[in-house]
Amino acid sequence: MIVAMQDSASEDQIQQVIDRLVQFGFEVHRSTGAHQTVLGGVGVPRDFDTGVVEIMPGVQEVHRITSPYKLAGRSFRPEGTVVKFANGIEIGGRKIVVMAGPCSVESREQLFTVSDLIARAGARVLRGGAFKPRSSPYSFKDSA
Repeated sequence: MIVAMQDSASEDQIQQVIDRLVQFGFEVHRSTGAHQTVLGGVGVPRDFDTGVVEIMPGVQEVHRITSPYKLAGRSFRPEGTVVKFANGIEIGGRKIVVMAGPCSVESREQLFTVSDLIARAGARVLRGGAFKPRSSPYSFKDSA
């Protein structure tokens, strides 16, 4: 369930809604943006009446969500998610970040060669999969 609080909702009103949801058995995830606080209630009882929350002071609207990945959706986190790395690179912000690398890292030399090539091509993040030896070279599954 998504509970969008009014822009003018006080901290006390937000906490009252959180406390009420916890009483009903929800796990509550709070996201406070620049203008609005959104509460994500996980573990919605099937017979839960959203009207109980809709009438609480400070609540703008309540939506029952049955789709997967509700905590990653824009309705729960309208400002988006930005992941910041120690080297200053941000993924999820305004700039496009290219991430590249081998599907399977097989040696140190391979990794350094690939990292040099992808850096010259403009990639900012090196990624690599774990080497998984196969019992047969024919066990690779093609998606075609």
